[in-house]
Amino acid sequence: MQISVFVPEYGVIEAITPPFRSFNTANEFLSAFGKEPIFNVEYVGLNEYVPANNGEYTIKTNRLLQNVTHTDLLIIPPTFGDTNKGIQANAEAVPYFKKLYGNGASLASLCIGAFLLAETGLLNGKKCSTHWAHIEEFKAKYPDVEVEDGAIITEHDNIYSSGGASSLWNLILYLIEKYSDRETAVMISKYFALDMGRDSQSQFAIFRGQRTHEDAEIQTVQDYIETNYEDKITIENLANLIGTSRRTFERRFKAATNNTAIEYTQRVRIEAAKKSFEASRKNVSEIMFDVGYTDTKAFRDIFKKITGLTPIEYRNKFAKMAYEV
Repeated sequence: MQISVFVPEYGVIEAITPPFRSFNTANEFLSAFGKEPIFNVEYVGLNEYVPANNGEYTIKTNRLLQNVTHTDLLIIPPTFGDTNKGIQANAEAVPYFKKLYGNGASLASLCIGAFLLAETGLLNGKKCSTHWAHIEEFKAKYPDVEVEDGAIITEHDNIYSSGGASSLWNLILYLIEKYSDRETAVMISKYFALDMGRDSQSQFAIFRGQRTHEDAEIQTVQDYIETNYEDKITIENLANLIGTSRRTFERRFKAATNNTAIEYTQRVRIEAAKKSFEASRKNVSEIMFDVGYTDTKAFRDIFKKITGLTPIEYRNKFAKMAYEV
């Protein structure tokens, strides 16, 4: 099976090398199990030598992308820094991605490599994952693609994508299992000390209030929510802040932030709770009251919906004192 790892101009070295090493290591395990190695892994790129991490590294490709007429799987890692600059630097590669897919290749983007994949138009009408911090940017740039917020892996018509940063490992393990077997994937997860079970990046997401819109009055409401989240907040009060009807306010708020005012308030409160769990020794009830909740079940349900973990699970995983000796 031919595995081609595209080396984007000014790509991220930490995302370029993992698939190359993993599929080659899978071959070693297959041999150890008395099976035939099945992966032929190569680096491909627009040039023979490709800079990565803003020129900090240079990777030598095995073949130029223009010379690849067939591959079974093409992996597209993310670019480093500004996504628009990354797209511009690799624009020449996009037609080759489309051609290879048309010739039967599967495509897999890692992290914000989804931006390069989306440039092909092949994701239109399909689902996609990308880094949680770039979801709003991705939605604005590619409105015809359905982004699965928080998803680790998506798969649609032999097109795969992964969430942010270390989520790429989950997709690599998934593909190794898909094309070889479960035993090999488990061995790879143990060899690289990876968690095979993670299916959401929600627990790692940091909520940053959507501020890219130009509705100054809605930004005023956002400021109010983020300053007064511990108080009782009603839609009527928020609408009154900008002197508009509830119906008009709800429409404008949703259009500007892509959240309802209630959802936005919940996310601000849960973000505050997360920070408190990480840095303080307060118990769940204390933190719940601090961020404006009085119902334990409601707090737990909303916290888990947003982060993928219960409050206690989150505290045990991320609390600062968990790392103290």
